[in-house]
Amino acid sequence: MPVRSSKKKRPRDVNQLAKAIVDAATGEAEPPQTDDGKNAAAVTLGRMGGKKGGPARAKKLSKKRRSEIAKKAAAARWQKS
Repeated sequence: MPVRSSKKKRPRDVNQLAKAIVDAATGEAEPPQTDDGKNAAAVTLGRMGGKKGGPARAKKLSKKRRSEIAKKAAAARWQKS
């Protein structure tokens, strides 16, 4: 299963875990940090470029080459299992 970096990791120590649970239940826990240090405008621009790049690349490739890439990706996925 993939590691989810968006979730805050819980402490492994039993006492620290208990304190974290009590703090969360009583509302004394720190609010989650929403600022991840990324510039929102830069993120938007990057997303715009990504949305254009995939279809442009697919249009440029031949059907045979797209098929080869898909087969290679499928083989890689099946090897992981």
